This record gives sequence, structure tokens and C-alpha cells, in this order.
Amino acid sequence: MQIRDTTPGDIAAVQAIYAHHVLHGLGTFETAPPGVEEMQRRYAQITGDGFPFLVAEEAGRMLGYAYANHFRTRAAYRNTVEDSIYVAADAMGRGVGTGLLNALIERCTALGLRQMLAVIGDSENAGSVGVHRRCGFEHTGVMKAVGRKFDRWVDVVIMQRALGAGSSAPPG
Repeated sequence: MQIRDTTPGDIAAVQAIYAHHVLHGLGTFETAPPGVEEMQRRYAQITGDGFPFLVAEEAGRMLGYAYANHFRTRAAYRNTVEDSIYVAADAMGRGVGTGLLNALIERCTALGLRQMLAVIGDSENAGSVGVHRRCGFEHTGVMKAVGRKFDRWVDVVIMQRALGAGSSAPPG
């Protein structure tokens, strides 16, 4: 498996992976899959703001993707990012998510960012919670029944990991 920067030519495969999760999972609270054009817009915003957007591939096949983006856009949050990771349905359980998240952590640390948050849809999402725990995230809270999808109320789990010096020193 190779992890590399996403290119504009990867966005159709990224969209297909995400569409599956929108239609079949609780990890995202979107209920209608965005099209390729919208995913291209999101990719341009994320990379244009200087954040990493990575893909994992094997033998030319997209296995998953991950990116960091603003947690919130207000200036006081400028050292904190939120991660997003999506793995192709038939590639789950093979370490793709862990590999992507570790690479994303390295890239964000190199950018001088100090905190990474995971906002995980569904408190029963053992795969995502486990990937984040393996990568050094700590459980910081649960927002109960804040989303409604597939005719059920869904929790959001918040996990957090310090990057670099974290809060032990002012940013450089």
C-alpha cells in the first residue's frame, strides 16, 4: 500500500468511496452523496488552505483517503484541525485507516499544527474509534443523539490528539 498526496485525477475514486459511506454508514451525517464536482470543490478548498489530503492505493486501486481541515474557521482555532478518513468497503480491516491517519498526523505535525480532533459519527463506530485510539487519540466526549439518519438518533464521539508540542508551548 502506498500513501501519497491526492491529485485532481483521484477525486472520482474519492467520491465513490465517500458515496458508499453516505448511503450505508453513520460515520458521516450527510444523507445524499455529493457529486464529483462538489468533491472537487472540497478538495480545492482543503488543499488551497494548505491542509494535507492523502490517498492510499495498491496496484493503482484506491483503498481510502484522509484529510485534515479547519476544526472551526475562527482565528483562535487556527492550530487545531479535524481529521476525516474513509476506507473502501472491501479494504476495511487491512490497516488502511491506521496508515492514512498516521501519515496525516505526521503531515499536520510538520505544518506546526498542535491539536487534531476526530468527530466520529455513531458511538458504535468501533472501527473509527479503534483507528483513532491506535493512533494516540483519547476519548474526550460524546454528544448524544445530535444526528438523525436511517430513522434513528445517532451520537457523535469526540476524540483528540496533541500534535508536536501540543499545548505545552506557544505555537511557533
